[in-house]
Amino acid sequence: MSKAGDWVEPVESLEFSTQLVHAGVNPDPESGAILTPIFQSTTFVQESIDKYLAKGYSYSRTTNPTVKVLEDKIAKLENAAGAAAFSTGMAATVTVMTACLKAGDHCILTDCSYGGTNRAARIMFSDLGIEFSFVDCTDVEKVKAAIKPNTKLIFTETPANPTLTLNDLEAISKIAKSHDPKILHCCDSTFATPLMLKPIDFGADFTLHSTTKYYDGHNMTTGGAVACATKELTEKIKFYQNVHGNIMSPMVAFLQLQTVKTMELRVRKQSENAQKIAEFLETHPAVDIVRYPGLKSFPQRELAEKQHQIHGGMLWFEVKGGTANGRKLMDSINRPWSLCENLGATESIITCPAVMTHANMLKEDRLKVGITDGFVRVSCGIEDAGDLIKSLKKSLDALPL
Repeated sequence: MSKAGDWVEPVESLEFSTQLVHAGVNPDPESGAILTPIFQSTTFVQESIDKYLAKGYSYSRTTNPTVKVLEDKIAKLENAAGAAAFSTGMAATVTVMTACLKAGDHCILTDCSYGGTNRAARIMFSDLGIEFSFVDCTDVEKVKAAIKPNTKLIFTETPANPTLTLNDLEAISKIAKSHDPKILHCCDSTFATPLMLKPIDFGADFTLHSTTKYYDGHNMTTGGAVACATKELTEKIKFYQNVHGNIMSPMVAFLQLQTVKTMELRVRKQSENAQKIAEFLETHPAVDIVRYPGLKSFPQRELAEKQHQIHGGMLWFEVKGGTANGRKLMDSINRPWSLCENLGATESIITCPAVMTHANMLKEDRLKVGITDGFVRVSCGIEDAGDLIKSLKKSLDALPL
């Protein structure tokens, strides 16, 4: 006979919103606490030398009980075999590249990625003798043509930061494995969240997130995660994480274990707001171009419908009058909008990528992928859409045309 505390069905078979709350988490066996405790401890006492690591923990640089629960949750949410949680999204990115590439190897990297990813490849890893090809990954034939005998990693990002261009994950994964089963495919899915898509379901070997963004969703913490398709890849990533010493802290893991519970509530509201705001921007005479995967005018609409469950809270636009007017709008935007970096939070944010998130890209590379000096990146929060539109309209109406 079942008893209190038994699951009606295995958690993995329940709906995604239930998994966001409960996957990977069990009441504390000692106290019955419903929340995972914060194991704020550097070291863990061993019963004997012969029983070293019998309980699974020795030193928190390698693994920590609080962090492990978050890693288990992320693995389940991403349909992965395992996951590693990091101090930042860039720590996750650097660890994937370190684990997959050595001197003489070649990596295909999307030509439109987060600026920090571009910088790490172009400066740090290139200086270590690793070759990079910056490829338009929206064109699978260009990806195929870029593969070399020494290609070891394809690194995509979908939707891309900040242009929202999409990569056909299934096609790229098939190209990699058909050419050489040892070529690994990592997808930075930070903009997507597992609510929109799960790259491992499309054949990717790694799903990467800056958990600072939607996993946190409250502008509270920094973190990163890599979900891995196999146990062997998980062990490899964890090994290099231990070498780098860039594991997530127990306190951040505890906080993100709480914030992730409301991801579906937040992201659905953010997506609804983004759709309404994008439709408003399309009708305003001061707006030159607006891109959002939920719009019928979105250039990759067919792929968006194929890959996405929802279209997310990110969009971008440019105004008539070019850079000068774009910056006037950003400098004049009223609350509830905030002019700052970050995205995916409950607060709505306007960002100037040319100055903030992508300033470390070479200007010619930035302009080539469409990130102009007046490019306006929009992260929709959970405020009332009408209030957000009211503020945008005020700034747009004031622009000289």
